[in-house]
Amino acid sequence: MGGESMTRTAPHGGGTGTARAGGGRFGQRLSGVAVALGLVLFLGGFAWGAVVYRPYTVPTSSMTPTIDAGDRVLAQRVDGDEVRRGDVVVFEDKTWVTGAKVVKRVVAVGGDTVSCCTGGKLTVNGKQIDEPYLPKGSAAEITDFGTVTVPEGRLFLLGDERQGSLDSTAHLADAAKGTVSRDAVSARVEAVVWPWKGALERPTGFETLGALSPPGPLRTIELLVVAGAVLVLGGGAYGPIAGRLSRSRTRTARPEAAGAR
Repeated sequence: MGGESMTRTAPHGGGTGTARAGGGRFGQRLSGVAVALGLVLFLGGFAWGAVVYRPYTVPTSSMTPTIDAGDRVLAQRVDGDEVRRGDVVVFEDKTWVTGAKVVKRVVAVGGDTVSCCTGGKLTVNGKQIDEPYLPKGSAAEITDFGTVTVPEGRLFLLGDERQGSLDSTAHLADAAKGTVSRDAVSARVEAVVWPWKGALERPTGFETLGALSPPGPLRTIELLVVAGAVLVLGGGAYGPIAGRLSRSRTRTARPEAAGAR
């Protein structure tokens, strides 16, 4: 009898079908979970930020170098009772400016005594305050002012650019001695986001007078948004990458050698 010839190739059902081309069912499900979770984190982070923070554009240079004119800041919505020494706050007081928000730094709160200058430094409750956020080499004030006792429920505020800031020192002759009601405060500035400068420095010079305000949830929100974006991109890319790798392995597979018998 004539020899019988047979050519055999690798089996077609060995897992190179559509399921493996997409990375396997488990991989596809895991990819879908990652995308869904990523969307929740990403959108949830933005939603949380929209509830907690408000953006403002600062129109003047009175807070230079901390905040320059035209800078875009994120300010956490707070009640006036939450404000502490060293905070940079957003407030509105018609005796200062009508119909506009003002951004200044709180240097004294109700019950404090504040004066300037001793050795070129601000004095609050008899203690000299280090203010590293002021322009380098500048004094705490361009002119001395006598001791002011801040009434309860009110705040004494200064700009970081003391030479050109129309702050509490410009209103000392007012009935409230330059102070602003806590109720006038609507937000506390946490970061400069455009151009990006990041979170404001902690006002550590006021720590000897009491606890500083705790940081807001901005860092946590940033982590949620970044983690969400990574999960969405990674989960979405899994299927195409796994499919390409699978097809590459299939193309490089060699058929079994033909035999004669």
